[in-house]
Amino acid sequence: MHRARRIPERRVDIGEEATLTLEAYADTIVPGEKRWPGDRAIAGVSTGGGAVTSGALDLLRWDATGIHDGLEDLAGLVNEHAAVYAAKAGLTLDADVPPFVALGYDDRVALIVELTAIGHPEKDFWVLLSLFCNMAFDSAAHVHTDDALAAGHPGLTAMGITAPDADGLWRFQEAGYGRQLADLHPATTLSGSPA
Repeated sequence: MHRARRIPERRVDIGEEATLTLEAYADTIVPGEKRWPGDRAIAGVSTGGGAVTSGALDLLRWDATGIHDGLEDLAGLVNEHAAVYAAKAGLTLDADVPPFVALGYDDRVALIVELTAIGHPEKDFWVLLSLFCNMAFDSAAHVHTDDALAAGHPGLTAMGITAPDADGLWRFQEAGYGRQLADLHPATTLSGSPA
């Protein structure tokens, strides 16, 4: 199958604290199961793979997102908000992990709801971060679809996306409306393009 030439891409490196924090954020947006018993970033409130195992950090670190260079700052900012949230709620946070990671799942959700609420001065940042976390799960935008499917991408698999036909093209075996809506035009090429 022919693949289009890709523009060279870059993925930024981020520190361990930012990684844990952003994994916890992504897991709050599309939860998954813990990767190992002591996994602190993943709350483990769902079965199967979530945003993190779908590659959310790879997508966020990709320069195509436009937020890649600000990830350390976003992680620091959400940790500041988590510390304030915990103080207001009377929660004692485990100092061994970043504040957002130390929050329980329900508190992570409540904080993200606050941050993405209409009128919050930083809403645009948090909505954008949330959208990219979701995008990693539902479209695997950071990898070629063939590669994602071959690796068993959790989101694409959950949505029932199947591998292409032998010629590399995706076709629907059944029409989406339960019936074929129109016949193919006689001049349609083998690739499906109009002649």
